[in-house]
Amino acid sequence: MPAIRGVGGGLLYLLDSGGDLGRIWDIDFRALDADSGVMPAGLCHVDHVAQTVAYEEMLTWLLFYTSIFEADKSPVVDIIDPSGVVRSQVVQNKEGSLRITMNGAENRRTLAGHFIAENFGSGVQHIAFSTEDIFATAAALRANGFQPLQISPNYYDDVEARFGLDPELTERLKAENILYDRDEQGEYFQLYSPTYGEGFFFEIVERRGYRGYGAANAIFRIAALKKNLRPAGLPRS
Repeated sequence: MPAIRGVGGGLLYLLDSGGDLGRIWDIDFRALDADSGVMPAGLCHVDHVAQTVAYEEMLTWLLFYTSIFEADKSPVVDIIDPSGVVRSQVVQNKEGSLRITMNGAENRRTLAGHFIAENFGSGVQHIAFSTEDIFATAAALRANGFQPLQISPNYYDDVEARFGLDPELTERLKAENILYDRDEQGEYFQLYSPTYGEGFFFEIVERRGYRGYGAANAIFRIAALKKNLRPAGLPRS
């Protein structure tokens, strides 16, 4: 089965490693030459895919995913956007190889609501890649010309006080625009790209036993991402 239709009618493609569908990286992508000058960044796999949906569609999407895949749902978490609240819920399997975060937008002023309005419906708003060394990845990406999302310096004063971080670690986080969180299972590091188009972006994460998604950092990340959006009234290029 190469694809199925989602709630809104869009196609979700399924990859089978046993056939040609599993050769997507060979077919759709071109590997860089060894002398291209691009450094490997240490990205291991996709940690999670974040889908933004209309709030009233969340239960339908939840039923859709849990009916098709062997996955469980997490409790709903409120994500604070400076312009309102976004409801977030995760669908994931026991192994953690499938993680889909669903963000339900209730108004257009939020980053999630803007994305839905500009894309005429729900869709994948960001993809998170996993790394085993966030600082090495950040350095390699910088050498390759990557410009990270700029995080407010005030964030690092807050996170140092909240977790009692060593000032040296705080300075390393600040220098690379890396966000930090911690729970009873471990630590979590997040690095973001700016927005592309009408709100799509990339995330890079390092998990050290941590099982969540950095909800406490969302308000700082969203505020920074909104600065990269096309100003209201400005025509698209």
